[in-house]
Amino acid sequence: MIIKYMKISNYNFEIIIIDDGSPDGTLQVAEQLQKIFGTEKIVLRPRQKKLGLGTAYMHGLKEAVGNFVILMDADLSHHPKYIPQFIKKQQNENYDIVTGTRYAGNGGVSGWDFQRKLISCSANFLTQFLLRPNVSDLTGSFRLYKKPVLEKLIQNCTSKGYVFQMEMIVRARQNNFKIGEIPIAFIDRLYGESKLGASEILQFAKGLLYLFITT
Repeated sequence: MIIKYMKISNYNFEIIIIDDGSPDGTLQVAEQLQKIFGTEKIVLRPRQKKLGLGTAYMHGLKEAVGNFVILMDADLSHHPKYIPQFIKKQQNENYDIVTGTRYAGNGGVSGWDFQRKLISCSANFLTQFLLRPNVSDLTGSFRLYKKPVLEKLIQNCTSKGYVFQMEMIVRARQNNFKIGEIPIAFIDRLYGESKLGASEILQFAKGLLYLFITT
């Protein structure tokens, strides 16, 4: 599906898949796609176990040959149809980062129950109140970066897990990087279980307090 939306844009591209030993068959599906589309378009860089979001980005970044990097979830919670909009937004105003937002324009979330939506909205409200990022959605992970910008931010960030995405935007603001937004509809996965639990909420709260104190 990603290939479909990238082909119609006539851009050269590669899809780098980082799989941290997931048990859901992601790597096996990716291997089949690689057989169909070739190793130049589908680049597989699996790891033996879960080593953290930041290290996964750096692992994939080493393989990227283009000037721009788009980060998105592999379970299609982030729909590839938005990719051309990200590219057009970046080109029109030379943004350093274009990030998808669930909390502006016609953006939104589908598939979450009331409790999950309440947690998400509350977390976003707190981050807006404490950090003043001038970005409507700090915890989303569907983003386009200029490659040198992504490299610098990853080197500067210390957080892990859900807080990592938030710190990336906060550090980007500190460095005066230009950030644009595209409203997106986030579609929760149909299969598998969400990783959001008490430990993740506590980790988020600690990370938010750390960023509030240090930025």
